[in-house]
Amino acid sequence: MEKIIELNKFNIEKEHICCAFSDKKCKESYDLKKEWLKREFDNGYVFRRIDARAKVFIEYGPAENGWAPIDAANYLLINCFWVSGQYKGQGYAKELLRLALDDAKAQGKDGLVTIVGTNKFHFMSDTKWLLRQGFETCEKTTSGFSLLVRKIDSNAGNPTFKATAINGECPDKSGLVVYYSNRCPFSEFHVRTSLTETANKRNLPLKIIKLETMEQAQSAPSPATIFSLFYNGKFITTDLSVCMDTRFDKVLEKELK
Repeated sequence: MEKIIELNKFNIEKEHICCAFSDKKCKESYDLKKEWLKREFDNGYVFRRIDARAKVFIEYGPAENGWAPIDAANYLLINCFWVSGQYKGQGYAKELLRLALDDAKAQGKDGLVTIVGTNKFHFMSDTKWLLRQGFETCEKTTSGFSLLVRKIDSNAGNPTFKATAINGECPDKSGLVVYYSNRCPFSEFHVRTSLTETANKRNLPLKIIKLETMEQAQSAPSPATIFSLFYNGKFITTDLSVCMDTRFDKVLEKELK
């Protein structure tokens, strides 16, 4: 296996962050994700990846400081968790998960919690794989999200979604509304450029809401604070590819059926 390394605010300038490292059009978004990480390291955030140019990594931190609308005191919240390409099936996911569990135990946490699609959602972890690793579903939303928990202390309380994220709707009921943050190195470019152009081409009103603070993310109407698209108030998708002109109609029509 390749060596697993941990990024921090001292080495992040010379290390890549897995996604979008070779995508020139997302250079600004990539830099914004690095800046986001630098700030979150001071809040106990952890970013581990293999020592290779690959998408094999895990991100997590104290749920109290998490950029998600959940209540999960004394848990570690797993955000992005990804193993792709030739590295699948070689034990990297289990090893990254083990390291997160070891951190939770060392910090006296009650366990790990993560947000997924009840059925697999784009840009979210593999639900079925996590359930096979001992995670359990503790809550679901009507819009298709599940909150999974792997407890260290079996007597600990269950994490829950905040009320703002339960019903799958946003306050704005007209046209397209997108919520996003710099937690992903693709989101800034594709929301501000691709989705804006796509909406203008179709004469669709578009409201862009950038989540710039932890407090804003914790009160968001969607558990997916990397990217969530709504149409006429209804949650549509976490799939960033919907921003692109060639994908928009197909994704929207599928989700509105």
